[in-house]
Amino acid sequence: PRHVVHQHFVGFNTLSNICLIFFPLCTSMASHPLAAQACCPSNKSICVAPSSKCRDRRVPYVNYPQVHVLNLSQQMKSLMTYIRAADCDREDFVFYADRIVRFVVEEGLATLPYAPAKVVTPTSSEYDGLHFGASICGVSIVRAGESMEKALQQCCRKIRIGKILIQRDEETAEPKLFYSKFPQDIAERHVLLLDPMLATGGSAMKAIEVLLEHGVKQKNIIFLNIISCPEGITALVTRFPEVTIVTAEVDSHLNEKKYIIPGIGDFGDRYFGTDLFSKAK
Repeated sequence: PRHVVHQHFVGFNTLSNICLIFFPLCTSMASHPLAAQACCPSNKSICVAPSSKCRDRRVPYVNYPQVHVLNLSQQMKSLMTYIRAADCDREDFVFYADRIVRFVVEEGLATLPYAPAKVVTPTSSEYDGLHFGASICGVSIVRAGESMEKALQQCCRKIRIGKILIQRDEETAEPKLFYSKFPQDIAERHVLLLDPMLATGGSAMKAIEVLLEHGVKQKNIIFLNIISCPEGITALVTRFPEVTIVTAEVDSHLNEKKYIIPGIGDFGDRYFGTDLFSKAK
């Protein structure tokens, strides 16, 4: 079976529906044991009652058809657990992160167009298969996105990779382009945009904006990342509805500092060993 499904959120049960219709009653209902069950089930459905157990929860994103979330097996979930742990040293972080990125890249490649292809096997028999139906390239958002290049090159040995550097303008707090370098024929290619985290979506949206300025079609952009959040997904899909997003997990929300919760910290710092608490020698 395919390793990806669109993210689904189970619909409200009877009590949740009552809370939506009669929202003023939610405060009094929240103290009832069933209210907590309706509000905070393990499947992360939408929080509708302002109970103490739900205070830090956020409304999850809509089930966008262009967003593909990996259906994590127990093994994949264990890998995510390793890299999320604050005490995971750099050697283990890089090892497990590389494995996760490989899964994300493989699923991203599966969203590309393919064309029928026929080959002859060593038994002199014909096999009806598929080949890539379009030219592709990768574009990494410096610096964290560069951590995903290795997995992409392992899957596509001859792939060309462009670079784009975006940083926040200290005066306007808006993402600003500092550098970009792409293959000359990027406008004719499908682009795999690489960045492991999707928080506010500012950097990703700026990168997509630059790609569009270089002639890349919006529908030909596939954004690959490991961890995302509803706020970033909603912002990106709203502005660029034809872009495909492939992510390993969707976390709960952004906190007041715009950090993904529960998150992973600064992916680039942890991967390249430049964080303050890195155990790398």
